[in-house]
Amino acid sequence: MNYILFDGPNRAAFLPLTFTRPVADLRIGILTIREKWERYLGSTTTTITEDYLSDKYPMVEMEHNVLINASYLPNAILAEMVKNLSAQQVIMHHDNIVAFSTSDSQEEVDLDAYETLHFTDDCLYIEHVWDLFQKNDQAIREDFELLTEDRTSQVVSNTVTVLGNALFVEEGAKLECVTLNTTTGPIYIGKNAEIMEGSVIRGPFALGEEAQVKLGAKIYGATTVGPHCRVGGEVSNCMLMGYSNKGHDGFLGNAVLGEWCNIGADSNNSNLKNNYEPVKLWSYISERFDKTGLQFCGLIMGDHSKCGINTMFNTGTVVGVSANVFGSGFPRNFIPDFSWGGAGGFTTYTLPKAFETARIVMSRRHLDFTDEDKAILEHVFELTKSYRNES
Repeated sequence: MNYILFDGPNRAAFLPLTFTRPVADLRIGILTIREKWERYLGSTTTTITEDYLSDKYPMVEMEHNVLINASYLPNAILAEMVKNLSAQQVIMHHDNIVAFSTSDSQEEVDLDAYETLHFTDDCLYIEHVWDLFQKNDQAIREDFELLTEDRTSQVVSNTVTVLGNALFVEEGAKLECVTLNTTTGPIYIGKNAEIMEGSVIRGPFALGEEAQVKLGAKIYGATTVGPHCRVGGEVSNCMLMGYSNKGHDGFLGNAVLGEWCNIGADSNNSNLKNNYEPVKLWSYISERFDKTGLQFCGLIMGDHSKCGINTMFNTGTVVGVSANVFGSGFPRNFIPDFSWGGAGGFTTYTLPKAFETARIVMSRRHLDFTDEDKAILEHVFELTKSYRNES
């Protein structure tokens, strides 16, 4: 069967992260949503997403296809239902489409004519950008079980203090003189990852392949440090998608960083308002600050964005794609995509400068800044012009 993950109705709720990737390629827990589905289905997947993303994330359509809403995270029961779908059947969860099997073209699908199957069990479903840290605890636990079942962990050195027994260390990982508390949740250490001496980590926690925890870091769950990331200082309930750095002292809490982000030394974000009121967060849908209902909500940062040393982010700050933030004082709570500046004001971070930085940063990890990457950023630049007050 040919499986296709589609963005679904929640895509805009995950901006700015989904400016540069489909919903399926968001990370929550240890794996991306796509990686989870492919493991459960035993099959590769492709994507229906925005046209400007389709060169990098193409769709493969065959005679018979199963389309899956990428806002749903699979478990064994749901995946089995999806694998057993017959043609012209649709799985519904409450009022949401989970998946359907079809031999029709996209334009011809009429789900009202399909046989409806109801999924009534529990599963993880994401509908807001803050779900990526809010629901990360359960997601790490589920991925830990998926990845470690019937496998044996690498043995750790006797210099490592482990509380509890929910630790799994992949081949090639390095850790000495660290404290890992798994009594609060499982801890997963990816292939060739490293935790430097003096670090103290409480689960649930996931460290991706070739990622690194710096000397003396203090990390609270539920936190995911994605592949090839660098993290240090104090971190609590955060999601770093991949290839991003928060390598120095400073606090990051209840936050999501996309890929290719960099947090300067001694930078901090507030994750709790002084009056303890629920946090409002910028919405690209309503184009205003909407209620989250959360008391703890820190920073959301899109791909390729950076901040200089000693940057201070207020509670509930959204930073768009490819922004560069620096200077003293608190910048505003919404920093538009391709902005350059800080509390004193912003100008436009021009495309040639943004491209040059992206090339340099990606080359340091032995990756190319491709024509596809360039075209995506060009499109996002045009999409977000109005937020920068450009004519």
